[in-house]
Amino acid sequence: MGLRFASLGSGSKGNGTVVASGDHFLLVDCGFTIKETERRMARLGMSPADISAIVVTHEHSDHLSGVGPLARRYGLPVYLTPGTFKARDIGKLPELHLIEGHQPFVVADIEVTPVAVPHDAREAAQFVFRCRGSSLGLLTDLGTITPHVEAHFGDCDALVLEANHDPLMLAQGPYPPSLKRRVGGAYGHLSNQQAAGFLQRVGYEQLQHLVVAHISEKNNSLALAKEALAEVAETVESCIFACQQEGFDWLTVESRS
Repeated sequence: MGLRFASLGSGSKGNGTVVASGDHFLLVDCGFTIKETERRMARLGMSPADISAIVVTHEHSDHLSGVGPLARRYGLPVYLTPGTFKARDIGKLPELHLIEGHQPFVVADIEVTPVAVPHDAREAAQFVFRCRGSSLGLLTDLGTITPHVEAHFGDCDALVLEANHDPLMLAQGPYPPSLKRRVGGAYGHLSNQQAAGFLQRVGYEQLQHLVVAHISEKNNSLALAKEALAEVAETVESCIFACQQEGFDWLTVESRS
C-alpha cells in the first residue's frame, strides 16, 4: 500500500493535512487549538500521539498557530524553512529541523520534497510526498503557478490543489481593497481559473485523487469551483471538494509499481 491522506479542515479558519504510510503519520500544518486538533483527529480514528512529525508550509496563523502548542504537548519534531522559523516566535520546540535549500528529507518511510512557491510569507513551501511508488502533492497558498511548481507537481498520483476564489466574487466581496489586491495578486491565492489552467497544462489523466482545497467562504462558492473544474472532475477517478469544517476523510494512493 502507498500513501494515505486526510484533512482536519481546509480554509482561512484553520488548516491541517495528515499524510500516512502504514503506522507512520505526518501532520502538515496545524491551525487549530490542541483541543480542536484532538477532536478532528478522533474523527479520523487517530490522535496527536500517533504523529511522527509536523511539517509546516508557512507562518500564517491558519497554518501555524497550533504547531508550537501541539508539538510541546506531544513531544513532536517540527520541520520548516529557516524563513518560516524566523518569521514568527512559536516558542521552544522539542525538536527543530530546518529545511535547508529545499532539499528532500525523509521522515519514517516518507520522502518529503519541499517546493518554493510565491506567497506573501517569508519562505513559503509546499510539498510532494513519496512512498513505495506512490506520490501526493500538496499545493495551496500560492498566487502564481511557476514553471518550478509545474515541474514538481505535474506528475503526482494524487493532488490537493487550491481553488481559493472566484475573481468576480473577490472584486465584489466584503474585503477592503488592499486585501483584495493581496488575495488576487501574484503572491496571494489561486483562483478557480488558475487551478483549472494548471491542470490543463500539466495533464490530469494520471490522477487517482484530486482534492480541491482552501475554498474561500467569502470569495468563492462550491458551485463556481465545480463549474471551473467540471471537465477535470469528470476525468479524474476521484474528485473531492474539501471544506473548512469537515476537511475530508482518508483517501488511499495506490502504488504505480
